[in-house]
Amino acid sequence: MGCTFFGIAQAQPKETQTSNPARKKVIVQSTKPVGFKDTAASGSSKTNSLNPALFQRKDPNELILDSDANLDYRVIQGCLRRNFNEDNLPASIGINNRQFSEFFKNQTKVFFDRMRGECIPYAAAFGNRNRFDSLSIMNGPIQDAKTEVWTFTPSAFGGFLVQQDYLKNESKNLTEIRIPLRDVLYDQRKVGDKLPVELVWELNSLIKQIYPEENNSLENTNSVVRLIVDFGDREHWAQIWATEIIDPSNNEVFASAFWINRNDIPGGFFTGNGESLERSFWTNPLSYRRISRGVGSVRASAGKRQNSKNPATQTAPPKQRYRTHMGIDYAAPIGTPIFSVANGRVAHLGYSGAFGNLIILEHPGNYHTYYAHLSNYNPELALGNEVRRGLEIGYVGSTGRSTGPHLHFELRKNGVYVDPYGSKTQLDLWSMRDNESGQLTREILLLGSPIKNY
Repeated sequence: MGCTFFGIAQAQPKETQTSNPARKKVIVQSTKPVGFKDTAASGSSKTNSLNPALFQRKDPNELILDSDANLDYRVIQGCLRRNFNEDNLPASIGINNRQFSEFFKNQTKVFFDRMRGECIPYAAAFGNRNRFDSLSIMNGPIQDAKTEVWTFTPSAFGGFLVQQDYLKNESKNLTEIRIPLRDVLYDQRKVGDKLPVELVWELNSLIKQIYPEENNSLENTNSVVRLIVDFGDREHWAQIWATEIIDPSNNEVFASAFWINRNDIPGGFFTGNGESLERSFWTNPLSYRRISRGVGSVRASAGKRQNSKNPATQTAPPKQRYRTHMGIDYAAPIGTPIFSVANGRVAHLGYSGAFGNLIILEHPGNYHTYYAHLSNYNPELALGNEVRRGLEIGYVGSTGRSTGPHLHFELRKNGVYVDPYGSKTQLDLWSMRDNESGQLTREILLLGSPIKNY
């Protein structure tokens, strides 16, 4: 087995960011959570000058959810033992596509000449009805300067595409870090010593999702969380690209997740099996005690009944009225930190009627998230800031039309409320799209632990 090609982080990379006057990024040298870029004009950030369309309560029935989501997406991976028919690899792992098999044979003659080791690491993705989505192969189970990965995907114009990637290029901005699993689960301070503060919440949420329940005693072992991290600079956010829970004694991987970058919608994490983890991220803006209210009808305030001893002057009790409650209420003590659920921009910051103190974040893909009834905001936050997922943006309160401390949270797409807990709700945020499969399979090989010979 070859050595890992990523360097182990020893210092705090978040303090070595380079300057670039072309774009501003707010750098606060304090213990406050930092993770936003300043794009606001000068002036007070506590403003109520906003787009009225952000407050229109549109009919949820108008929303057409993504019907073409790839719900049957799956990934297989392994290390195929080498033989004299290496160019038959696609058929050997279940890719039954004659046209692709011919393309693969014609393209990989040079690739197999540079093979090392006894097996060929691969990761393949399949869509609906076992449709071939992507295949990545690596030139041996060794990660070093000579490691290369070839990724094959169907072309939108017919035929197939092949992309060649080299670990020596991918690793320039990446660092491998290993943190004891028990520290990630129970001691955020130790995690904060190794990661930028805006990644601590994200890592904790991520590990809690992929932590295998059948091995619920792993934290009492020497299991570690292996991370591949880009610490970012003034041009781009810090980002966790790969996460694994492993046994360091034999490098057995219990669970893994990889980041998929997107341009038109927020990126997301997917497991090594292709399962999306994003729904949970978009429904957990804080550590809450319970969900006190979901979507549905709630009683509206009724008029006062006349109090008279004379039956002739008494009026019938007013008819009970109901209003639709659109949003999720998370009960939590006042002052509980609230985090941005995804990268975005501050579209509103200030008081707004029944919402009380309100933050609205705008996200790519015409998504908006609402955080209402706050007691206060992160003092460094300003209207127009670009914020990163995991930034501490505000604190639970009971302002506006609120009967007790809680966070009122909403997710909207195209101005229409989306119930993130709805069983039929399926957004493009939470699915692997066909053109993204190649990114996942290549990352599994390039950034994951070397795949063992099966």
